[in-house]
Amino acid sequence: MSRDTGEQSPFGRGFVAACIVIGAVLVCGAVLLIGDLTSSETAAVPGQAQQQAAVQAEPGGAEPAAPATPVNLPSAGRPDSGCNRAAGDQAIPQQPPAVDGWEVTSRIVVPRSSVYGPAKTDADGFRRCFAHSPTGAVYAAYSAYAAMADQDKVVATARKLMVPGPETDALIRELQADKSTSGYTVPQVAGYHVIDAGPDRVSLMLATSVDAAYMSITLTLVWHDGDWRLQPPAAGEPVGAPFAQHRDLSDFVAWSGV
Repeated sequence: MSRDTGEQSPFGRGFVAACIVIGAVLVCGAVLLIGDLTSSETAAVPGQAQQQAAVQAEPGGAEPAAPATPVNLPSAGRPDSGCNRAAGDQAIPQQPPAVDGWEVTSRIVVPRSSVYGPAKTDADGFRRCFAHSPTGAVYAAYSAYAAMADQDKVVATARKLMVPGPETDALIRELQADKSTSGYTVPQVAGYHVIDAGPDRVSLMLATSVDAAYMSITLTLVWHDGDWRLQPPAAGEPVGAPFAQHRDLSDFVAWSGV
């Protein structure tokens, strides 16, 4: 796997709000792939070692801020979950999960399963109610990626998708103040890699094809109020960081409906 090791983030301050629209993230990332930047080879490292490698890819190699502990407050921006999904198999999916089928939402092809979710889809197309398991979190991550791709709904998406708290409030304020438009075509998800998984918290990378290589974003999902929700970024950071480039999918479970 090849990972960018530059000291400076390629994502300027102006991209922070726009980066909830994943297309902006990945088009920015494509610059890394075609630019004359120094990169280094890293071996495939599972679990915590991979997580440490992701930390080192952040500017300055600093440890990220400790995530806020979710509290059981009423969900902001979405109806009562009412999901009542069983916990299910807690094994990390090392092979492509079984699917009932693939469907298109916000031009992104996403999986659906009667076992893993989503069990409910809101009137605005927001998919929710995923199984309380690592596989359910993978399903939720694919749907989260698709939800973030729809720039017309970024504020509503942030309210429904993110764990409520000060970081989410700050992100929403920045999204409301940002008037830019991306106009980018959002790539399809090509695969995933689970970095770390616990009963109520799963960190993973999603890989997408950019030019002749792959870019990945990093998402952390937290079990909150009966469903998987995204841990918001620290203030001033883009959604999906840290980002990385990869020569191929050898470190990922290749899983795509296209």
